[in-house]
Amino acid sequence: MSDEVLKLRGVSVRRESSLLLRNVDWTAHEHERWIVIGPNGAGKTTLLQVASTLLYPTEGTVEVLGERLGDVDVFELRPRIGLTSASLAERVPASEKVIDLVLTASYAILGRWKEEYDSSDVTRAVELLDALGCAHLIRRRFATLSEGERKRVQIARAMMPDPEILLLDEPAAGLDLGGREDLLRRLATLAHDPKAPMMVLVTHHVEEVPDGFTHSMLLRRGAVLVAGPIDEVFTARNLSRCFGVPLEIERHEKRWRAWAR
Repeated sequence: MSDEVLKLRGVSVRRESSLLLRNVDWTAHEHERWIVIGPNGAGKTTLLQVASTLLYPTEGTVEVLGERLGDVDVFELRPRIGLTSASLAERVPASEKVIDLVLTASYAILGRWKEEYDSSDVTRAVELLDALGCAHLIRRRFATLSEGERKRVQIARAMMPDPEILLLDEPAAGLDLGGREDLLRRLATLAHDPKAPMMVLVTHHVEEVPDGFTHSMLLRRGAVLVAGPIDEVFTARNLSRCFGVPLEIERHEKRWRAWAR
C-alpha cells in the first residue's frame, strides 16, 4: 500500500488574469513533516487550499489520501484533513465557546447547533485542549481569546477528528515572542510524535520552523523553486533566490535563522 498522502502533478490555479500556482509537482509521504515557505504572494495559501480540497486546480491532478479530486465526494474526505487558517478563524461565530468549536470539527462544521456529542468526544476535546495548554479556556468564547490562544485552540480543533493530514497556515503569524516560542515548542513535540499525522506548515520565516520538520518547499511567484529534505533546501543560495535578496542562513540548536548579507 502506498504511503503517499499528497500527490500533485502539473497543478496550476488561475484567477482571472493572475496565475496563483504554476505547474506544481509535489509528493508528500505519510511520516514526513513539510514546511512551505516563500514571500508574500508566492502561492503558499493557495497551495494549502488545494491540498485541503477547498480549491480545485485550473489544470493538473490532485490526489489526497489516495483519492483524486473530481472523482471523490470531498465532504467525506475533508474530515480526514485537519486545517488551521486565518480565514477559518474569521468564520467562527462570535458566540462560539471554545469547547464547542473543537467538538464541531467532528462533523467538519462551524457553529454548534443541536448536535449531540458522546462523552468520549467531550473527553477527547478537553484532552486536546489540555495538550495545547488551553484546557482552562473551554468555557470562554473564541472571540475573547488572545491571538496566541486562538492559534492553539484552532490546532486542537484541527486534531479533533484524528486527521491523517494536518495543514497549518502561518500558525505563528501575529504572535509575540513568548507566544511564538510556546506554540513552536508544542508543534515540535507533535512533529516528533510517530503517531501524529503528516504535517504541512506554511510560513514566511525560517525562524518559525519548529524542530522535527523534515522537508521543505520553496515557492516563488506560484512556482516551486526547490523541494526536498530540509537540510538540502535551506541553503543561502536557495533562500536568496526565493526572497530576491542576498541571505545567509544557519541552524543553531535545532532552529533556523536567516539574515541579509
